[in-house]
Amino acid sequence: MKRVTGIGGVFFKAENPKRLRDWYARHLGLPMKPFGSVVRWREFNDPEREGYTIWSPFPRDTKYFGEKSTDFMINFRVEDLDAVLRALRRERVRVEERVEELEYGRFAWIRDPEGNRVELWQPPARTPRPRKPTRTKNAKTRRRSK
Repeated sequence: MKRVTGIGGVFFKAENPKRLRDWYARHLGLPMKPFGSVVRWREFNDPEREGYTIWSPFPRDTKYFGEKSTDFMINFRVEDLDAVLRALRRERVRVEERVEELEYGRFAWIRDPEGNRVELWQPPARTPRPRKPTRTKNAKTRRRSK
């Protein structure tokens, strides 16, 4: 079974996310949306299928990464989220119970041995465009909502 197929996103805390987005846009040419930058690419084995990786600074007080001391979270793309989660549970990896099912894919979270929260993402068959972040009851800032 194939597990990780790519990086879906890099998310990190920033003192001033807007100022940081502006700096990266101005000095490195990253095209910005309100939540960060989207790097689009094509699947190597299926060039008709578009994918994307998100680069996104979050407010310093976000709870989305888990513990307060965690400053980043990596999102990994997977082909079969359920199969990966079953395998990880068998291997006694710390898997969070919640799985989110949204129009732009299915999401689950695990913890690495140092307690870092890692997001696993199974994109839908046809990947929709990313949306700007909104506030939810579980996190102060989210990048995957209308």
